[in-house]
Amino acid sequence: MPDHLRYADVSPAEQLAALEALVRGNPGLMGVLEDLRAAGLPQVMVGGGAVYQTVWNALTSRPIWHGVKDIDVIYFDDADLSYAAEDAVIQRVGALLLNAPVPVEIRNQARVHLWFGQKFGFAVPPLTSSAEALMRYASRTHAVAVALDEHGSLRIEAPFGLSDLFAFRVTPNRLGKSRRAHIEKGERARRVWPEVEVEPWTEV
Repeated sequence: MPDHLRYADVSPAEQLAALEALVRGNPGLMGVLEDLRAAGLPQVMVGGGAVYQTVWNALTSRPIWHGVKDIDVIYFDDADLSYAAEDAVIQRVGALLLNAPVPVEIRNQARVHLWFGQKFGFAVPPLTSSAEALMRYASRTHAVAVALDEHGSLRIEAPFGLSDLFAFRVTPNRLGKSRRAHIEKGERARRVWPEVEVEPWTEV
């Protein structure tokens, strides 16, 4: 088995431990997680490429931030669904993350249903938590997020598990209904990480 797949067939507990070690081995990402903990946003997590691409880069001996376009910060606050409230958070927390190694994108998951239809062409119901947002990611592989708790422990959310991630396999998530996004993200992944296998989106 190729060395980059060394965690592909281990137990879920071993995969969780491996993910934590790889995340903690990324100083820039850990710094962002520490700043977000200090910011005190409700249900705040870092998900998407900053997490799964950290894994792929480490396991293929590439530079830490190779191919990582941005850091996706998600939080959930349904007390005020106005754009002004979200923008205030973006400005406040963004100022804390000016030294992040790549650009940071901050989004309130409680507002997603307000703009999703216009951007992606189909409506979605309101989310109830940041963790639920992961269930809508275009690919199951990408539905992984991390956060630091007040004791410094790393909390990992991975509703579909980590096997696809460690197998370098981009698997469609039909719950998310984002066929185009799965295809586009898969094509980019293959260009940047040739080790990646992309499962086609077949209708069932």
